[in-house]
Amino acid sequence: MRLRHSWLVPILLGLLGCATPGGGPSDAVRTELAPTGKLRFGVVAGPERTEFFVVKNADGHPEGVPVDLARELGRRLGVPVEFRVASSPLELTEMLLGGKIDTAILPPDTWGRQRVDFGTFYFVDRDAYMVPYASRLKTIDEVDNRRVRVIAIEGTTSDRAAARRLRNTTVNPVGSVEGALEMLRTGQADALAFTHASLAPLVERVPGSRILEGAFGRVGLALAVPKNHLHALDYVTIFTEYAKASGLVQRAFDNAGLKNSQPAKPDTTAPVFWSFAPGQEPARAISRRGLLAGAHRACGAAKRYATMRAEKAYNNS
Repeated sequence: MRLRHSWLVPILLGLLGCATPGGGPSDAVRTELAPTGKLRFGVVAGPERTEFFVVKNADGHPEGVPVDLARELGRRLGVPVEFRVASSPLELTEMLLGGKIDTAILPPDTWGRQRVDFGTFYFVDRDAYMVPYASRLKTIDEVDNRRVRVIAIEGTTSDRAAARRLRNTTVNPVGSVEGALEMLRTGQADALAFTHASLAPLVERVPGSRILEGAFGRVGLALAVPKNHLHALDYVTIFTEYAKASGLVQRAFDNAGLKNSQPAKPDTTAPVFWSFAPGQEPARAISRRGLLAGAHRACGAAKRYATMRAEKAYNNS
């Protein structure tokens, strides 16, 4: 969505204030998102910039979409950002679970949701297979054959999705993207399961390789926080919706050279925990579309109005 829908921005900016009494991030939000006084943000280094992976510049600092989003989140929290770089999504999840980072961008699935909480999607992708030169595989279904050697990056949602779907062969996990590419180049593997957006820039690195048409799963990207950090969850959820509506996500894509990528649509189904009066404990969410018992009605109405208007504007764009 482009900035012609910039009338949404003041509404969502108001919601960021509505998420915390007093118009800015509350002490509770900062305590959960930046307990050390800085935002420790986890990212995964990859061979190319994607909607998820970052690369390191000449000074060794990470650059990419997650970095741009993290810097804006830190600016709004009023705290510096410290980046912690992981080699894989699995390592990133372990860092979050171990308290080494405060938040990170991860692809949610059932396994992930059992361990951490996620905000709304800022990008939606599909799982696909990449095959090497001279491969006879033409369709997704043909991969499910006992003679096909399937690999995936260990601990990724694509790894788990392919393992669930395949009945006649198994998925062999590989520790890194570089290791997986080398296996394709040297004929040690027949298909690499990964998200389409992650595979697209890798095709050139395996001469003659291609991505099979179709998909075997849907996957998104969202900010993740530790379990039971409701203030943090609320804030990153509203921040994500603001980032999509304001054009921040699209600018991050453009800065990374991802000219064909678009943000996920506005999400009107996220649970609302944040609209409660100062001093009250947040009540239990009654449903993904329901408001909290005892919620601050004005903020709740504003949030529903803003997200519904955002979705309508997106669909008309």
